[in-house]
Amino acid sequence: MLNLPENSLILIVDDTITNLEIISDALTTAGFVVTTARNGEKALQQIQDTLPDLILLDVMMPGIDGFETCQKLKTNPLTQDIPVIFMTGISDIETKVKGLNLGAVDYITKPFQKEEVLARIKTHLQLRYLTKTLEQRVSERTAELSQALKDLQAYQIQIIQKEKMSALGQLVTGIAHEINNPVSCIHGNLDHTANYFNNLIKIIDLYQQNYPEPVPAIQAEIAETDLEYMRSDLPNLITSMKEGVQRIRNISTSLRNFSRPDKDRKVFCNIHNGIDSTIMILKHRLKASKVRPEIEVIRNYGNLPSITCFSGQLNQVFMNILTNAIDALEESNIGRGYSEIEKHPNQIWITTSLSEDKYNAVIQIKDNGVGMSADIQQKIFEHLFTTKLFGRGTGLGLSIAHQIIVEKHKGKLDVYSVPGKGSEFTITIPIH
Repeated sequence: MLNLPENSLILIVDDTITNLEIISDALTTAGFVVTTARNGEKALQQIQDTLPDLILLDVMMPGIDGFETCQKLKTNPLTQDIPVIFMTGISDIETKVKGLNLGAVDYITKPFQKEEVLARIKTHLQLRYLTKTLEQRVSERTAELSQALKDLQAYQIQIIQKEKMSALGQLVTGIAHEINNPVSCIHGNLDHTANYFNNLIKIIDLYQQNYPEPVPAIQAEIAETDLEYMRSDLPNLITSMKEGVQRIRNISTSLRNFSRPDKDRKVFCNIHNGIDSTIMILKHRLKASKVRPEIEVIRNYGNLPSITCFSGQLNQVFMNILTNAIDALEESNIGRGYSEIEKHPNQIWITTSLSEDKYNAVIQIKDNGVGMSADIQQKIFEHLFTTKLFGRGTGLGLSIAHQIIVEKHKGKLDVYSVPGKGSEFTITIPIH
């Protein structure tokens, strides 16, 4: 037999003093702590102060009888699991069945046999102890399994993130390489083109000086091609092409910076370059459209040193937060006209600074979108949680961002939001 918990408390409820004394003495001698009550009402009052481990309950009592007392005990969540043993001089089957149906665990028939009473009490105390122990073990095991599931989900996120960034890095590296070769060729030849054009203009000027009266065929061709307009416009075209090529080179550089593959250890990187690269990639979502003006990105960069980090993963955090900010701004535009949005423009503020102790870099990304309720803010970093429509959000973005900042960089990712006003995410990561 299992050992019973020390100082098990037994409540005896009986209106007969003699019965109370006999059972109390026997149980006290056996090592139990005993408390008594003369009727059902007093028993229910006592239980409110101290919960017994087992109740011996007389059936026939004045006021509320044992059956009604038992029924009240079993309907109370605090007392419904306490084993109740009925004591009665009535031995008919109907009475016993009624008591058992009300939730009693056993019956003791008067007159009492001391050994039988002690044996039954010990048995039901052991059963209750085993039940509570089993429930505790199930609860602990459930908590362990729940934690194991969370760990597995976190590991899955890490694998997804690593594979995603690896595939993206390989893809972008290949695309950037394919873009860079022809773009570099164009960029380098545009200067030669401008020089050749200037040389041709000089030759044309010399011809016009020495042959001011060209033959009719040449005069007709000059008029047809509008030589003067061509001379003034071609330099502008070359300048525009240079600007376009430079933009392609900037995008290519941004793609390489954004998807830079992470090594097994942190490396020095410039936070501002990562943010700028991310904004460049998101340019297509920020620019003006038929339904709204351009989303303004206001950068207020502090004097940050290079920090040690996993730069590719950190860029992914910037991407996820900025994408959510753009989504929130677009949602806030629903029902608003172009002119109204123009008066109260969509804006994203990005501020960087050093913490007061100079040990951490602080990046704040704020928008004036729809904002979030307090309940959503509590869940925003949970795995697979999303408020977006089906097909528009996976519930992984901010969960991954939180994991990258907190677990990989030992930092903090906080959110503050007011519905209808906007949201602000604050990233705090150690410099080294």
